Amino acid sequence: MLRREARSVVGTEAVGPYTLLRIERGGLEPGVPGQLFMLEAPGRLLPRPMSLCFAPRGELAFLIDPIGPGTRALCGLSTGERIGILGPLGKGFRLDAERPLLVGGGIGVAPFPYLSERLGGPPAVLGFRSGWHAEAAALVPNAEVVLEPTYVTEAIPPGHDVLACGPEPMLEAVRRLAPDAQLAWEAPLACGYGACYGCVVDVDGHLKRLCVEGPVLAAA
Repeated sequence: MLRREARSVVGTEAVGPYTLLRIERGGLEPGVPGQLFMLEAPGRLLPRPMSLCFAPRGELAFLIDPIGPGTRALCGLSTGERIGILGPLGKGFRLDAERPLLVGGGIGVAPFPYLSERLGGPPAVLGFRSGWHAEAAALVPNAEVVLEPTYVTEAIPPGHDVLACGPEPMLEAVRRLAPDAQLAWEAPLACGYGACYGCVVDVDGHLKRLCVEGPVLAAA
């Protein structure tokens, strides 16, 4: 159930270049893997959308790439500080896949630890730009890692139900290989309610609001 609460930071951990931000769960539900939460970054007007990475007892954990002022502010939070959090939002992954395979690129691996847990630890293929970034693969069980210049799509075995998250070029390549895949798209979000149309992506000529109709969309 969608809620907004002010919760305390439990702690932060470095995972390669990323930060795992752990927050008290309170009355917030973890939702379905792939759904979004809006985290209010200190000193920033707009919240930042994050997919849930882990849902341990009493906590919600988010893997964050500090690439801008908002994400850097979130990664710089200290234990005990309080932030606003809204969620879960949007539509997550369907969990009825018979032979699931997780396919991720870069920070797109963020929802996979929670997703893997819900699916019973399926195989995963994860692509990264460097070994430092690939340290995040340790969060995902049964993961095969590829590094640039090898593309993650080159390592996808046939005969699987693909659940993917990553940059748009990767998702487009996955669509061509696996027309039945579930794709978690990335885009900036502002409101989280579908009102501002800031998170719209064009999928085959159809505009999709990721905070309402996504972020997980069918490839076909």
